[in-house]
Amino acid sequence: MVSGLAYIGPGAGFAFLGSFLILFAACCLAVLSIILLPFRMVLKLFARGPRRRRTGIQRAVVVGLDGLDPRHTKRLMADGSLPNLAKLAGAGVFSELRTTCPPMSPVAWSSFMTGVNPGKHNIFDFLNRDLKTYAPALSSSRIRSRRGPLPFRLAHTTVEALRKSQPFWRILGEHGLPSTILRVPITFPPEEFRGLLLSAMCVPDLRGTQGAYTLYDSCEIPEEDVGEGVRIHVTRVRRRIRTHLPGPPLGADGNVKLPVSIRVDPANESATVRLGCRRVRLTRGVYSDWVPVTFRSGLRRATGLCRLLLLSLEPHFKLYVTPINIDPGRPAMPISHPRCYSAYLARLVGPYATLGLAEDTWALSHGVISEQHFLQQVWDIHAEREHMFLESLSRMPVGFSCCVFDAADRVQHMFWNGSESSDHGIIDETYRKLDATVGKIMAKLDEDTPLFVMSDHGFSSFKRGVNLNAWLKEQGLLFVTGPGRHEPDLSTVDWSRTKAYSFGLSGVYLNLQGREARGIVTGDEARSLKTQIADKLRKVVDPLDGRRPVRAVYDAAELYTGPYADAGPDLVVGYDTGYRASWEAALGRTDGEVFADNERPWSGDHCLDHNLVPGVLFCNKPLELPGAGPHITDLAPTMLNIFGIDVPGYMDGKPFTVKNGN
Repeated sequence: MVSGLAYIGPGAGFAFLGSFLILFAACCLAVLSIILLPFRMVLKLFARGPRRRRTGIQRAVVVGLDGLDPRHTKRLMADGSLPNLAKLAGAGVFSELRTTCPPMSPVAWSSFMTGVNPGKHNIFDFLNRDLKTYAPALSSSRIRSRRGPLPFRLAHTTVEALRKSQPFWRILGEHGLPSTILRVPITFPPEEFRGLLLSAMCVPDLRGTQGAYTLYDSCEIPEEDVGEGVRIHVTRVRRRIRTHLPGPPLGADGNVKLPVSIRVDPANESATVRLGCRRVRLTRGVYSDWVPVTFRSGLRRATGLCRLLLLSLEPHFKLYVTPINIDPGRPAMPISHPRCYSAYLARLVGPYATLGLAEDTWALSHGVISEQHFLQQVWDIHAEREHMFLESLSRMPVGFSCCVFDAADRVQHMFWNGSESSDHGIIDETYRKLDATVGKIMAKLDEDTPLFVMSDHGFSSFKRGVNLNAWLKEQGLLFVTGPGRHEPDLSTVDWSRTKAYSFGLSGVYLNLQGREARGIVTGDEARSLKTQIADKLRKVVDPLDGRRPVRAVYDAAELYTGPYADAGPDLVVGYDTGYRASWEAALGRTDGEVFADNERPWSGDHCLDHNLVPGVLFCNKPLELPGAGPHITDLAPTMLNIFGIDVPGYMDGKPFTVKNGN
């Protein structure tokens, strides 16, 4: 689901008030809610929404298993390792699920919830570019902060959703049907509808990034912020270490720091950490529970949650702190609908991860934490989500329920190398655990409830990276401002001569006149230029083994329809098995070679040709499926059809029909 780009922060600011003002506002809202309760009950009686056809179905459930691959699934079902998924297949349907082009989670899940292609929902990649500055930014949301007037000057933060069209659960709500939506990607910021929602992908951490861990290390390294993590050099004086925990941008001078005091006990392989007024006892190699941390600057305050892991005491002290998640009990910005829902869940299941990408793939990639400790994160987070969803199913007997579980995606990204041997090990165990979760969900449902289990895409290997900007330079289509300039983005591109550029994980963009700020390619030239680039890309050969890394190149004008079709890339590159956009290319770097070995633990991916990585679809009911096979855009109209609601004409997907008269 995710990529290296997932750690580009949205440049978030936060709005905070003092605890007294929060308490006062909460009391006022509570009193107002009680006063308005009789009126709300009367309105509820009459607000039934438009009429819908009778189908005999009162509830439907979708379980998303992000990244579940059909090849692995078929193999494990054949040897009896996935009994619950096999039971679904025997009772109803098991099929590959065609995915979006490109097959990236933000694109695919947006199409799942809206039933439309990217040209109608405006999500084409993890990133989009600023047409004025050419700078990359998150494609799904924009967070802005501005100061208020004197004398308070409290920061006011707005979060804008960039995904367009509407999720099908809003349409369900308009017809009087409630929904519970848990951790479906691209639901941040949360939107109003008739139901409950906890956001997922692109929810920032408390610092406003997409996930920055902290590592305290007594080795002689400079303090530095490397984007995906903050490394802080510490010095031990006898048994005491004094340092700080970087926090959110509350103060006028930037991020607030929380004092940290650490007392080490090498004899017992333990340490006591004091974060502000909170004291935590740690044993080497054992995660702490979620620890609340509160940052203050004047009247402003922000509370987050983090977990601590004591890595070593001798000869060097090392302490890892997870990214600081927004505290769901006291969220610094809306992460749920209604806003109090995240706090309700915290009361129900205890503290939990809220970060969009909560499993710290970067800490594992950089060797900060071990495979064992990464897997513990994965399964602890999975257990939190499973608890939430099972509780929600017990409390909502009518309407629509959906939850997305990320374990398969995270594990396959980081452990795919082992999946190509006879011992599939960790990935197989992940599939078995997810099958057990499906079994628990099945036990909560009656036989009349349609249950869909699906994934947004499959998986493949990522052995070689392709830097399209380096290739465009070789073709004389991209120029930098001077020889030897190797900046890690597009900032040194000479736009007065550049005709095409790339960033993200699959797109090639023309420097189009009238669209880009310094565009030079005219409309007449654009058509022939796209053909030229596509033809040459298909013929590119990897000098390592003579393979062709590009399986297909798609013209976006033929691929997408809708009001936002021009907002995405002009060409979409479909890589062959084993290839993907290189780490350098993802952020728009123009330096380096066209081809490079992928030497990171992140060895599996799905950002290649969409035909190579379909997802899966299970249902406990027989379905009438289209001849070409089901597509991820078909799920939204299918959910509407199940509840007897006419499918809007703008939807691209077609509904499946549940057999036996339903």
